[in-house]
Amino acid sequence: MDRRLTPANGRVAASHLRGLVEADLFVDGTPAMIDASVVDLCRAPDQARERQVLLGTDVTVFEDRDGWSFVQSARDAYVGYVRSDQLGPRGAPTHHVATPATHAYRDEDLKSPDVMPLPFGARLTVVDERRKFWETTVGFVPKSHLWPLTKTFTDPATVAQMHFGTPYLWGGNSTRGIDCSGLVQAALLACGIPCPADSDMQRAGLGSTVDGDFSRGDLLFWKGHVGMMVDADTLIHANGHHMGVAYEPIKAAILRIEAQGDGPVLAHKRI
Repeated sequence: MDRRLTPANGRVAASHLRGLVEADLFVDGTPAMIDASVVDLCRAPDQARERQVLLGTDVTVFEDRDGWSFVQSARDAYVGYVRSDQLGPRGAPTHHVATPATHAYRDEDLKSPDVMPLPFGARLTVVDERRKFWETTVGFVPKSHLWPLTKTFTDPATVAQMHFGTPYLWGGNSTRGIDCSGLVQAALLACGIPCPADSDMQRAGLGSTVDGDFSRGDLLFWKGHVGMMVDADTLIHANGHHMGVAYEPIKAAILRIEAQGDGPVLAHKRI
């Protein structure tokens, strides 16, 4: 079983894993929701980030110990540790941020103090409609920046392009910082297309293999890397060479990536 997707840490494990893994205690888990703007999902308490989860993401908590909670994200089944104070009760989000970023304000006034930065894809609960703002449970947000959860984007490449210039961040999943697989996941999820978290999972589980010319939205996979085509000649990807989300001519990218020691393109997939 893939450790990244298996809710078991030796002390506790999900009930459905009984007989499959060893644990001191098997539990059903407790529903909760991410209650901060962007939260690091760590492999172990107070260690390096593996992925991130955004405001309004549903999680299941299997253990709360020493200020850290062992959770599984409902978005992509990824498992890890988050700080317990970054969790709240399971809610019922109604809208998602559909612009690269926005803010929640204390009052119905753009000059009022901002109380929370909100990245693309964050999920919020609207409680009232005002003239120019939605009142949400975390503050007032400009109406033009939120879409109902029922409204999705239709073109993953458009979403990827909205992230142009976002700084590179290993394990990042937001417009504050993002990595290659985080960019692909953000693009697909915004279009209502399920998507795993890491590039090896995406290569194994997404789309169908194609040969020949590249088309808008195609995914190209290298060892440990993924990018998306915006047209037949241009790749958009979050990468350490540019330290951000950047456009790169595909022929140049293929040559550069192989020259730096990461090998040739391993897969060309179409969603």
